[in-house]
Amino acid sequence: MSTTATAKAPSPEPSGSPEPSSGLDRFFRISERGSTVAREVRGGFATFFAMAYIIVLNPIILGSAKDMYGHQLDGGQLVTATVLTAAFTTLLMGVIGNVPIALAAGLGVNTVVALQLAPRMSWPDAMGMVVLAGIVVMLLVATGLRERVMSAVPAGLRKGIAIGIGLFIMLIGLVDSGFVSRIPDAAHTTVPLQLGGDGHLTGWPVLVFALGVLLTLALIVRKVPGAILISIVVMTIVAMVINAVADVPSWGLTTPEWPGNPVASPDFGLFWEFSLFGGFHKVGVLTGVLFVFTVLLSCFFDAMGTILGVGDEAGLTDKDGNFPGINKVLLVDGLAVASGGATSSSATTCFVESTAGVGEGARTGLASVVTGGLFSVALFLTPLATMVPSQAATPALLAVGFLIMAGSVRDIDWSDFTIAVPAFLAMVMMPFTYSITNGIGIGFIAFSVLRLAAGRGREVPVAMYVVSAVFVFYYAMPALGLT
Repeated sequence: MSTTATAKAPSPEPSGSPEPSSGLDRFFRISERGSTVAREVRGGFATFFAMAYIIVLNPIILGSAKDMYGHQLDGGQLVTATVLTAAFTTLLMGVIGNVPIALAAGLGVNTVVALQLAPRMSWPDAMGMVVLAGIVVMLLVATGLRERVMSAVPAGLRKGIAIGIGLFIMLIGLVDSGFVSRIPDAAHTTVPLQLGGDGHLTGWPVLVFALGVLLTLALIVRKVPGAILISIVVMTIVAMVINAVADVPSWGLTTPEWPGNPVASPDFGLFWEFSLFGGFHKVGVLTGVLFVFTVLLSCFFDAMGTILGVGDEAGLTDKDGNFPGINKVLLVDGLAVASGGATSSSATTCFVESTAGVGEGARTGLASVVTGGLFSVALFLTPLATMVPSQAATPALLAVGFLIMAGSVRDIDWSDFTIAVPAFLAMVMMPFTYSITNGIGIGFIAFSVLRLAAGRGREVPVAMYVVSAVFVFYYAMPALGLT
């Protein structure tokens, strides 16, 4: 997911770089790319600290949701799954892709899994759909279709989808922190949300959240490396102090108390707990396909943009903007999506926080190996991660959501209503309907219809018409008595 932009990587060394000085240098082509081992190590550390917040946030997002049977995933097991999957896939990206790109559970797609898939099926069924999405990504890469599919959705609509996910993530953060809450239907009001729990901001936990938001944004404005992680750590300490000296009725899912032993053995209880096709028996084939498609789309475009963006930042693209060897990178990305489902940590994807490492000079996969190694160490510090209250972690959701939007809204052509309106509908329908699927579907349908109405129907790819028709049928299913 997007976070703070970083400075361009240091300029390449002059042509005629020295011959590789070691096997490590030759394998990662460090000297060839004008870097050094020290730069790569420093970059690996920077990337880890820029994205380590996911160790806390992903378990909170997934752990707060229930499946159709009322089951919740264990927080400690989620931390293990999140950390080990990030370590494994980032190491693979370093060794196979040889690029300074780290991977972890994607913010946005984990909300799809937690709030759209799980409530309609069991957790293993939901994770099975994530595995299927990863398999589809790998097939698209193997057949060379991924780049062609990418071109079917116009850039403006892709930006609108990204903004919608950012707004949705922000709303999740506000709700999970208790800063806003749902007004019960018994209130007989048309207003669905209210400030705090009773229309007012009260209680220490809400104060921790508010201060966390201000601290996170202040650090980002000052371009402090690892701003989000620093804010989470600081506000967790503040919450621990408050919890020790004040009477706090409830912090929600996690109470900020120092664990008796901060080091613990990983709990692999969620690994391989997935059912590939069980979800289709619960929701039907069409709805199941749309769910897989939604996960696929969320991972697909986020990863593609990140890979090209980081590659350009690191100077790995050629003069035509092409990324040599991108198929290896895309293949690892597809494997990462499937791995996230297999470990029950949700889809794993490329993190644009990798630009933090690039800004420190990283240009090769060695930086990713360092980042993956740091995630491996974090695997044994589960108790420290599970003591972080949601009020200390969810300010990151607002910051990440804002930064996603800030990086996308300027790239939409607002003068062309055939793209501006669909993009607008996609971005607002996600938070307003609490559904990423609805935002994507309504955006696709609007784009196809408006281009036809403007006499520009031939500009719409056939694939877009097909997907739009599927969404129309999906929305019509209740009226047709098919649900």
